[in-house]
Amino acid sequence: MLPGSGVYDALIYTYALSLLFVFSDCIRRNTSAKRIGTGLLVVVLVFQLVFMGIRTWVEGHLPFLITYDFLFLFAFILVIISLIMSRYQRLEFTVFLLNLIGFSVIVLNKLWFQPVDNPLANWQTVHGLLILHIALANLGFAALTVAAVFSLMYLFLHHRLKAKKWTETTRRLPSLEVLDRYTHTAMLIGAPLLAVSVLIAVISIIAEGRWGLLLDLKVLATAASMCIYVIYLISKRSNQHSGLVMARWALVGYAFLIMNFLANSWSAFHQWTGE
Repeated sequence: MLPGSGVYDALIYTYALSLLFVFSDCIRRNTSAKRIGTGLLVVVLVFQLVFMGIRTWVEGHLPFLITYDFLFLFAFILVIISLIMSRYQRLEFTVFLLNLIGFSVIVLNKLWFQPVDNPLANWQTVHGLLILHIALANLGFAALTVAAVFSLMYLFLHHRLKAKKWTETTRRLPSLEVLDRYTHTAMLIGAPLLAVSVLIAVISIIAEGRWGLLLDLKVLATAASMCIYVIYLISKRSNQHSGLVMARWALVGYAFLIMNFLANSWSAFHQWTGE
């Protein structure tokens, strides 16, 4: 049994219970369910901190060099963001969707990955850059996830309003203008963080003299996904398209980002030892 596996299991069960209460509040306004769901979400955060503490004690350093730890940290950031958002009105569905993503990541992480050694840990001359690269990539990924959630909510609300279907759900969502602004703000945070992360990765490659990795599938796919976000920000700045088009662009960019992440197994970059 892996160290901390009991804590991880307790985390999953508590997270699932929290989601049930949060979802109950989304279906029909329920202050008690919201309060219990938020309280359980705090417990989830505590379990995550405990598990990271156990992993740190076992590894001898804060672990985040492997996919297992990267995804766990990503879910941890989503929990923090959702707890902050839970303090504001009309963001109940945002909190639910973010935690649904976080819960899915936690469960799939346990099923698909294991906390095993990774050759990235052998990087020597650029180890500091590696840490910064992963940290910024995780924060950028989380911010762009928030942008994708707001974009999805924008498309849903736009469809409901166009069909003139006024329900309790539509009344509890922020307006289209607010959702568009929230999406843009999250993009302005996430895209630069991801861009700097990519730049650091390129600098790391150059520092080690591994020029051939610049043509690696992972590097090229990341550059392509960044181009999508750059186009979004430029179009938004110049008001070339409607909020509906921008929301679709945001989701396309996020879908490309997910595919880019899944391409890790075909990439030589994340198997690079730096030797």
